[in-house]
Amino acid sequence: MTPNGTAIRALRKARKLSIRETAARAGCDPSHLSRLERREAGMGEEGLRRLAEALDVPVAAINREEES
Repeated sequence: MTPNGTAIRALRKARKLSIRETAARAGCDPSHLSRLERREAGMGEEGLRRLAEALDVPVAAINREEES
């Protein structure tokens, strides 16, 4: 799956979380989270669920289509 990197970055920054803090909360590697935000990587359903929990949002908030 390719999550919405722009939404992930905006949500993370709105919560004043660093990439490292967010990755630790989601149980993923900070470099992978950085690639997600830049739309250079994807993430499976379980990873998306953990990331959504780390950002305190529903999965749909980070798994919608990117706007052009």
